[in-house]
Amino acid sequence: MSQDERSRRPEGETPREFRVQGDGVELAVTEWAGEGPPLVFAHATSFHGRCWDEVIRWLPGRRAIAFDLRGHGRADVPSIEGGKDVYLWSHVADDIVAALRELGISDAIGIGHSMGGHSVTLAASIDPGLFAALLLVDPTITKSMGMPKAEGDDEQPGGGPHLFVIRRRNEWASAHEMFERFRGREPHSAWEPAVLRDYCEYGLLPNDDGDGFHLACPPVVEAAVYEVGQHDLSAEAPGIEVPVRILRARPRDPENPAAALSGSPTAVDLVDWFPNAEDFYLPEHTHFIPMEAPALVAQHIEELVGRLAADA
Repeated sequence: MSQDERSRRPEGETPREFRVQGDGVELAVTEWAGEGPPLVFAHATSFHGRCWDEVIRWLPGRRAIAFDLRGHGRADVPSIEGGKDVYLWSHVADDIVAALRELGISDAIGIGHSMGGHSVTLAASIDPGLFAALLLVDPTITKSMGMPKAEGDDEQPGGGPHLFVIRRRNEWASAHEMFERFRGREPHSAWEPAVLRDYCEYGLLPNDDGDGFHLACPPVVEAAVYEVGQHDLSAEAPGIEVPVRILRARPRDPENPAAALSGSPTAVDLVDWFPNAEDFYLPEHTHFIPMEAPALVAQHIEELVGRLAADA
């Protein structure tokens, strides 16, 4: 079925927004009404749950739950004054486990992009009853720790966070200004405009003085998330027996360190880590697959839903 032939949620349909307790922090939640297995969405570093809106709009009639994870969107933002370990990705996984237990959700389909893919995988290993299947969209899962450094990072003590993250512009007059600035620049120029609008609209919070806005995920938090980084999931993955589908983008270009975050952070052999996994290599896409092709991601989700129904 072509994209034009597929149905979408009705115009004007809006989700319910509320908060839920994670592992010592509150997460913000967006829930779309529907039937079937719950679809649980976890976003990438510096993003937020509303970045999934366009994917979810291609899933009419499906119950969908998207989290703003700690330090992102409308979720609590733990201070790093006591140490950056508050942003260990294992804490993000613990938040997801705690939140889903509080919501009484089990046998869901976990959908995670980048850090979100890492986190739902770890959550599935912590509590196998939470997920009946996983869709990992270019997940940050590899046996090498951390993220690639930008030129000049080695000049900072301890290697430091990416310079292009810590120097990210934090103050904006409006979401419209942010959208207009980004829409003609890589990587955002390849995103569907509706996704970019959601990214800007829900990625800003009003300044305390009421004048303008700041990023909901401040650069210092984003840098901390990258710096503490992931850990090796090769020991956990073999114990995850549910169906796992991996969408993998084209690799990083070593000649272009400025575009480091646009290349895939996924181990090329990740499919072999799981007992029941399949790999889809998408070289036409960058790391930002959900932003570039939300209908494609939704199609993969529907196929997983169909597979679970057939196996029931």
